[in-house]
Amino acid sequence: MEKEKLTLEQIQILVMEQAKAKGFGTTPEEVNVGEKIAFIQTEISEALQAYRHKNIRGKDGFEEEMGDAIQRILHLCGILGVDIEGAILDKLQYNKDRKWDWDKMNEPHS
Repeated sequence: MEKEKLTLEQIQILVMEQAKAKGFGTTPEEVNVGEKIAFIQTEISEALQAYRHKNIRGKDGFEEEMGDAIQRILHLCGILGVDIEGAILDKLQYNKDRKWDWDKMNEPHS
């Protein structure tokens, strides 16, 4: 059975509904924004560890941890009223013609 495809905005609505139901906070006054950012970073670190241990799918796997990170990002953006879907689309457009000086960067590229 194929899963229904949702937009980021639709997923963010579901995340915010769950946050309200679970008491995770839905307004800036109800949360510690710095703590929320730290939790996002924690999920990214857990994804790295899962990847390093070749645990891509399943319990505590890369896929699950990235899902956790995105859910936390959508939650924080919902709290702050950020149109993250629009921000991503704007950034994709900006990067379309952007040039990087790879000689000044310490990372591989294709």
